[in-house]
Amino acid sequence: MAGRLIVVSNRIPTEGASSGGLVVALHDSLSERGGIWIGAHPDDGPEDGLFEIGSEPYQRLAFRLSKSEYENYYLGFSNSVLWPLCHRRSDLVQLKPVYMESYEATNRRLASMVASVTEPGDQIWVHDYHLLPLASELRSLGVNNKIGLFLHIPFPALADLSILPDPSAFAHWLACFDLVGLQTRADTARCLEMFRSDPRAEFFQDGSVKFGDRLVRIKSFPIGIAADRFRTRAETPQDDPFGAERPQEYIIGVDRLDYTKGLPHRFRAFGEYLKRYAEGRRPCLVQIAPPTREVVDAYRQITEELEELSGRINGQHAELDWTPIRYIHRPIARDRLAGVYRSASACLVTSLADGMNLVAKEFIAAQDPDDPGVLILSRFAGVAEDMTDALLVNPYDVADIAQAIDKALNMPLEDRKTRHRSCRDVVEATDVDIWTSNYLAALDACPGSLSVSDIFDRLQRRGASENVTRKKETTIGR
Repeated sequence: MAGRLIVVSNRIPTEGASSGGLVVALHDSLSERGGIWIGAHPDDGPEDGLFEIGSEPYQRLAFRLSKSEYENYYLGFSNSVLWPLCHRRSDLVQLKPVYMESYEATNRRLASMVASVTEPGDQIWVHDYHLLPLASELRSLGVNNKIGLFLHIPFPALADLSILPDPSAFAHWLACFDLVGLQTRADTARCLEMFRSDPRAEFFQDGSVKFGDRLVRIKSFPIGIAADRFRTRAETPQDDPFGAERPQEYIIGVDRLDYTKGLPHRFRAFGEYLKRYAEGRRPCLVQIAPPTREVVDAYRQITEELEELSGRINGQHAELDWTPIRYIHRPIARDRLAGVYRSASACLVTSLADGMNLVAKEFIAAQDPDDPGVLILSRFAGVAEDMTDALLVNPYDVADIAQAIDKALNMPLEDRKTRHRSCRDVVEATDVDIWTSNYLAALDACPGSLSVSDIFDRLQRRGASENVTRKKETTIGR
């Protein structure tokens, strides 16, 4: 009989299943298979171990981060080292010895808690960059269960890994998983490049990597949304969210307030569009940007920059009855957001680096196929790898984005419909339920706790052993 699914994530939903696609998909998988969801509770408290916050139809177990862990593990190594490193912003990396010490110690503490509830046959699915050493720590405790990782953010470039205090640890952490899931084929290529540069790694013909006594598989699984549910939400009649203040036509942008999203570039490009192309029109950029990690300096700086840019552009172009940029610095409920997507003329995604970008998929799912809006998409967003019929732009090129805005707002209906159909096919093919099933099927197929010699014998029986190759002797960062 198959064991339970144990999901481990940085945060845990505290009020049942939310409307977010990933949370819904994991909720459904755990409900079907039975299992446990483990994550950090958002509130402080005195508990030292796991405590239950729900048990129907599966267990939800939370743990608390201490003040020191929050500052050094979460804000420190996770979000001031790994986040900028993976998003090509090595200039923003802040290194302190206590950051990595806390990162490893927190994962060690969590591994002890996870091991205490893990039974033979259970599968463990770890999510994201906060928990990269978790499998290594679990292996050191004797946990031989299948353990998978899904990295939701971009995989770092090889050269950037040399910035880490101990670059060699990164490959070791990943090799302790049975399956490493990444967003794109480009991410997979970067991960394999890291292993090829490491003399501890060898490759099998099927792409598996032998690393010491471990075998890890690396594969891309482009994450999606719950497309049907979001489409239904968008089609459901609701009060006009703009009321009497509805713009004549508008472009929608929805992003967490993060320096990876290219928001200053977007505002400047919209200003350039107004200056060069908008004669006779009164389009509006509706930018929803909920705050995040406000205690980190880089986030405070981008908040101030956007406030200055929106004020300046509005001051230059606004009329008494028209405000070009509506900048909303707080969250909007998903039920309302679906309708805002649906009536937008275009959606502007200008990510400088992005694991996938689900806003692009939500916008496409929400559109009326008989009169769809146009997706303007950064080619540095993971979703651009497959959604090639969006209007692809260079997010660093303000003139390129301005020209794309003009093209989107003037695009003929048949062209809009053709592009939308192609993008919708991508959304449906990567539905989050399909993503979950594909990942768990791949984890099921992993050999698990077999020794490398057993795996090698299997391959030899299939006539594949002669294809085992040893890579060049080049270390990370050398």
